[in-house]
Amino acid sequence: MNYIQTNKKAWEEAFDHKINGYGESNYEKLQNDYLPFFHSDVIKKLETIDFKGKKIAQFCCNNGREILSLMQLGAESGFGFDIAENIINQAKETAAKADIQNCQFVACDILEIDDTYHQEFDFILFTIGALTWFKDLKLLFQKVSTCLKPGGLILIHDFHPMMNMLPLPDDPAFDEFHLNRLVHSYFSTEPWIENEGMGYISGEYHSQTFTSFSHTLSSMINHLTEVGINIQSLDEYDYDVGLTDIYDGKGYPLSFILLAQKCK
Repeated sequence: MNYIQTNKKAWEEAFDHKINGYGESNYEKLQNDYLPFFHSDVIKKLETIDFKGKKIAQFCCNNGREILSLMQLGAESGFGFDIAENIINQAKETAAKADIQNCQFVACDILEIDDTYHQEFDFILFTIGALTWFKDLKLLFQKVSTCLKPGGLILIHDFHPMMNMLPLPDDPAFDEFHLNRLVHSYFSTEPWIENEGMGYISGEYHSQTFTSFSHTLSSMINHLTEVGINIQSLDEYDYDVGLTDIYDGKGYPLSFILLAQKCK
């Protein structure tokens, strides 16, 4: 079966098992806080971009909290795309509760976003963990290029691929007394297969199958340039952005922010 469709079922099942209250108070932060749900380093990067009057989007937007936050910087309109229909429904509910009327949400396979949105966006956002759900980054970035206007920007904030080499605390190879051990290949092409739910949404349970993929930093950069998107900046950081803080500050690149621009 198509891994994208099995992931859709797994994500929707995870949301059906969601932790009590998950995402339900997001609208309060959107009403009261400045750019909630973004790390401070991402905020600094976003503040260098002129969003006034622009049309922006987030691919793999989950429950919409980040694209709704970004509307604070003056975009004319926003769009969030995600494959899970029930999670998109929460995004729509959050927008309504926060009274953000110029941001819409679409449930679809990102690779099949239709031509209604071709050359429509000035800015496209990917956040933590989004890229891992795509086996072929060139196909994904080709869709990004197709949907961006000439001169449009893409920003990616994500785990650094180096994280895939380090054993996490629930990995049998993890040893808290030897945090300098690398146990997985940086160049692994084997998919990650998981059936334990989606922890931050649902906690653990025996779930339908999640299939994800690791990608090197060079593959991201090369596939972007292959589809006519040029790197503007790449910043790497020595802190993790969601998996574990056990390796923070120990000299490993653990997260990154990439900003790139489609050729004019």
